[in-house]
Amino acid sequence: MERKNIRVPLNTESIKMLRAGDRVLLSGEIYTARDAAHAKLMDILLKKEPLPIPSGSCIYYTGPCPSKNGEIIGPCGPTTSARMDPYTPQLVKYGITGFIGKGARSQTVNDSMQGSAIYFVVTGGAAVLISHAVKQCEMVAFPELDSEAVRRLTIADMPAIVATDAVGNSIF
Repeated sequence: MERKNIRVPLNTESIKMLRAGDRVLLSGEIYTARDAAHAKLMDILLKKEPLPIPSGSCIYYTGPCPSKNGEIIGPCGPTTSARMDPYTPQLVKYGITGFIGKGARSQTVNDSMQGSAIYFVVTGGAAVLISHAVKQCEMVAFPELDSEAVRRLTIADMPAIVATDAVGNSIF
C-alpha cells in the first residue's frame, strides 16, 4: 500500500481527504506534549490566554529521551493517547488539527474531531526509528517539565497511520 505524503500542520484539504487506515509520511512542524503539559495548557485556556502551541498545529504525545552524541533528539516514541482524552475536545475547539500517539481514543474525543481534526497513530516501541524523522528540535514551553515540556519538532517522512479521520471513521 502506498503512503501519502502529508504536510503538517494540516490544511483543510488534507483533513477532508484523509481516511482511517491511510498510511502517511508526515513532514513539517509538530509540537510535543504529554500529560503534565496538557494540564498546564488547560490552565492557560481557562485563563483565555494564547497557548504556546499555535492554532492549526499537530500535537505529538511523546516525552523524548535526552539526546546523546550530537543527536537532534533522543528516542521519542508515542505515549498512550487515551491519557490526553480529558483535554482533547478543548484543544480541538482551540484549533488543534492533528494528534499523534498510540492506542484508541474515547468516543467523546472521536466526536469532537469530526470535521476539523485527525488522529494519527505511530508504532509503539519504535522510538529510535521515529527520532530519525526529527530534523530540528526546539524548546517552546514548560522547560521545568523536562521530557514532558512542549517542543517544536521539524520532521521529515515520519511514518504514521490515520487512526481516526474527520468524518468519524476509526481503525479501532
